[in-house]
Amino acid sequence: MNSPTMRLIRAELTLLCRDPLVLTFVVAFPVVTMLIIGGAFGTAPDPAFDNTNPAHWYVASYLTVVIGAIGLVMTPVHLASYRERGVLRRFAVAGFPRWSFAVAELVTGLIMTVVACTLLLIVALPVYGLPPLHSAWRVLLALSIGAVCFVGIGVLLGSVLRSARSAQAVGLLLFFPSFLLGAGGPPPHVMGSAVRTVSGPLPLTLLTNAVREPWLGIGSATTSLIALAGITVLVTAVAARRAVL
Repeated sequence: MNSPTMRLIRAELTLLCRDPLVLTFVVAFPVVTMLIIGGAFGTAPDPAFDNTNPAHWYVASYLTVVIGAIGLVMTPVHLASYRERGVLRRFAVAGFPRWSFAVAELVTGLIMTVVACTLLLIVALPVYGLPPLHSAWRVLLALSIGAVCFVGIGVLLGSVLRSARSAQAVGLLLFFPSFLLGAGGPPPHVMGSAVRTVSGPLPLTLLTNAVREPWLGIGSATTSLIALAGITVLVTAVAARRAVL
């Protein structure tokens, strides 16, 4: 297939694989941080981690860090950079359909999610082992919905923010609190009530709950999954309207 959208997808994948920001925040940062944090708490079951292996807790959690980095850092910076340099206008002049770039960004984001998550699991396997998968279909469903949700957020941010610098600043400002409160920081049981109240509705918290709980067998996280699906529908609809060339 050599459709305009497929050509865009191939070009986007090539460019992203050469982008140091992508290699840092999407690939290296989650892997390195997972190794450090997982080792800090050991592997003995801990009540703070719902009596699970803390290292396994973070292995399951850091898949969502990859998704958050793609949606909050990679995609908006990439899209805003194109808009700032007039690349999107040139796509329009070249005859690409108005919807093709948004579709290309979605597909590219999903492919990068699969690649980065696979790499993280490959690294975690010999170090901490992979946690037993108690409900595979729930985990895969949550990861799929979450990936679409965060790519949609990234496309929306990239279509609103007009420069790569502003997109990077806003993206990092959103990413690090979400990362610390919703996925890669301390477990909720050791957070104060005010912090848990703030972190609870964050999309990355909902996604992490929807992945980690059924993976580790500590819950179904149905409420988190439904809330995440609702956010995904809303964000995707708004991003589809905004992401025009």
